[in-house]
Amino acid sequence: MTIGQELLHELTLEAEVTRKFLVSVPFDKAGYKPTEKSETLGRLAIHVAEIIAWWTSVIETSKLDFIDFEPKDIKSSKELLDYFDNLLADAKKSLSNVKDEEFEKEWSMSYGEDLLFSLPKKQVARLFCMNHLVHHRSQLGMYLRLLDIPVPATYGPSADDENVILISRFGVQ
Repeated sequence: MTIGQELLHELTLEAEVTRKFLVSVPFDKAGYKPTEKSETLGRLAIHVAEIIAWWTSVIETSKLDFIDFEPKDIKSSKELLDYFDNLLADAKKSLSNVKDEEFEKEWSMSYGEDLLFSLPKKQVARLFCMNHLVHHRSQLGMYLRLLDIPVPATYGPSADDENVILISRFGVQ
């Protein structure tokens, strides 16, 4: 199995969970912020979706420059899910075709002339594509919790899962 195939398998599993979180985002509350320093719910949800594009960028390019980056203007769940699904399809295609040697090459993230980092693509895939996705998805889960919206199960049941309620209330195993 190639590195790309291994990462593709992991991304596919994480994307299934991520999509459940994105489905739960109420766009009528897109402006919600749990604290003044927090990002809005809508922007965070879009960021969770757009992180998927980094997979394609890492595999197919040597650098991502944020100097001219403009976040996608998304106003509905359907738009968000379509955006996510399209980026995921591109990422899966890139991961399916990539040769192992590509992951040894350097990849950089910059903001104009300011180099943010430069690392081997294999590290970028793990740290900034996968871990960054999981990090922000977790934040999204906290926003959902604070809004009293059921939080999807991630690596096991969430507190909103019916089985957890049975276990905690009745000791049922």
